[in-house]
Amino acid sequence: MFASTALCGPALLSPDPAAVFRLLLVAPLLEEWIMRAGLHHWLLQRTTPLPALLGSAAAFSALHLGSGLMAATLVFWPALLFGAAYQRWRDWRLCALLHGLCNAFAISACGY
Repeated sequence: MFASTALCGPALLSPDPAAVFRLLLVAPLLEEWIMRAGLHHWLLQRTTPLPALLGSAAAFSALHLGSGLMAATLVFWPALLFGAAYQRWRDWRLCALLHGLCNAFAISACGY
C-alpha cells in the first residue's frame, strides 16, 4: 500500500460513501463527457491525433490541479490511455468505464 498524503488526497485516504459514489460514477461520467466527447472530439476536428491526445490529456491533468500538483501529474498518464481509447473507438462511455476502474484502483490502494 502506498497511501500517503502526497499521492492520495483526503477523499482517497478515507472515502465515505458519497466520495466513493462521486469517484466511481459521477466524476468519470462527467469528466469523460467533457474531456473526450467535448474537448478531445473538438481537437480531433481541428488538428491531427497526437496534438488532440496530448492537449486533452493536459487539460484533464489541469482539471485535477485542485488535488495538488502530484495528483495532476499522475493523472496525465491514465488520461493518455483514456484519450487513446477514445481515438480508437470514439466512445466516451468506454473512457468513463476506464476512468472509473482507475479510480477504484486508487481508492483500494489509498484507502484500504
